[in-house]
Amino acid sequence: MTKRQNKLRNRRVVPAGSVTDADLQALAARLRYEGIATHKLHPGDYGLIPPVNPRPTKSPCDELRPLLRAAAARLFRQGLLAGMISPFVADGTPKYVWAVDEDGEVYEAKTKPPDTTYHGYRLGDDEREMRRYILGEWSKRCP
Repeated sequence: MTKRQNKLRNRRVVPAGSVTDADLQALAARLRYEGIATHKLHPGDYGLIPPVNPRPTKSPCDELRPLLRAAAARLFRQGLLAGMISPFVADGTPKYVWAVDEDGEVYEAKTKPPDTTYHGYRLGDDEREMRRYILGEWSKRCP
């Protein structure tokens, strides 16, 4: 697996409180998580075609355990409502949304704005610095 660039300015969480709760609610209503086959080892209930198509250069979201669509969508929504988003780009859409599951695993969802559908993946060992950063922000916003 190749290492993603983690020093990109847009791969940072917006400052806490810089986006209103009403705006975060509006984002949660407008944006959606879909998932893609290139980040799956287990097809689960995603209905992907092909069912799975993991690439060696992609981080699978379900590397540790299967992650059903409802659980992934719930994590995505939690991240949105907690303000765990990157700065807005085209059309008021953040490129990244982050969330942490109950086991402390960090997930990153990504889109190509102005698209409003996201796919996600777990941040693995090649992303230790980014994982620490997201865990720190998550602990401040979701105590």
